[in-house]
Amino acid sequence: MARKNPRTRPARTEVARSNEDTPNAVWFKPVMFGFMLLGLAWIIVFYVSGSQLPIAGLGAMNILVGFGIAFIGFLMTTRWR
Repeated sequence: MARKNPRTRPARTEVARSNEDTPNAVWFKPVMFGFMLLGLAWIIVFYVSGSQLPIAGLGAMNILVGFGIAFIGFLMTTRWR
């Protein structure tokens, strides 16, 4: 029976983490939810104001702007770790 040398360390079998496995930055989740809530607020303000706010010149396009802002937040959820 051979004795193991206590000074030698076993070989590392861990694989280095790729960028996909690393957690998100601290700011990622608040920005993601912020985009979703901002888009929702944009749409609600548009309906409540009777098409006068947030930007009266856009008219019904304000709905697309609101959904676009919220969509950015939903796209960010695919990168959430």
